[in-house]
Amino acid sequence: MLRTQFEEELLNLHNQFYEMGMMVSSAVHKSVRSYIDHDKKIAQEVIDHDIEINDMEVRLEKKSFEMIALQQPVTTDLRTIITIMKASSDLERMGDHAVSVAKSTIRLKGLPRILEVEKEINEMSNYVKKMVDNVLIAYVKTDEKDARMIAKMDERVNDYFQKIYDMTTNTMEKESDTIISGTDYLHVAGYLERVGDYVTNICEWIVYLATGKITELNSNRNETF
Repeated sequence: MLRTQFEEELLNLHNQFYEMGMMVSSAVHKSVRSYIDHDKKIAQEVIDHDIEINDMEVRLEKKSFEMIALQQPVTTDLRTIITIMKASSDLERMGDHAVSVAKSTIRLKGLPRILEVEKEINEMSNYVKKMVDNVLIAYVKTDEKDARMIAKMDERVNDYFQKIYDMTTNTMEKESDTIISGTDYLHVAGYLERVGDYVTNICEWIVYLATGKITELNSNRNETF
């Protein structure tokens, strides 16, 4: 394969990864909007479109393995392919969590609501979507500094989760008719918290892409090796 053809395939891989990321960002945002608005139509759209995200992840992985096997790329090219292959897996898992939120919407049947908790979940969702969008930009720019900053944003996601957990459990203790809906709130907040974790994983792959070093972010050890 000519170098120019390889570079074209690498660019296509790069563009497909970014497209997949935007699809996942939209799915996360739509799933929570459907949950807060009790909009089962939007929720079903998220569920139906998940197959496109899954298919894209499979195509990216297959093409990545093919390019590694046939071209045996080295240094930056190899790191780019590995980053796309690993980070696309994280994106696919984010899409799965968006589906889980959407399925929670489908299950809703006029249960008592805790509006102040829903407000926090909505804010948490907007913040997580910002992280997803920002990490895609950091990937495009191969920006190690931004990747590290975005990973730090996950601390606030964890704070959101803790606040939602405390608010929900306190209400459930006082108002037993909110137990079912409250349990669902905790699940939805948990799904969003996991999306934040996967964004952090992608940040780690961006650092690897920029430096060639595997670095664990947001840990007490924070080691590189």
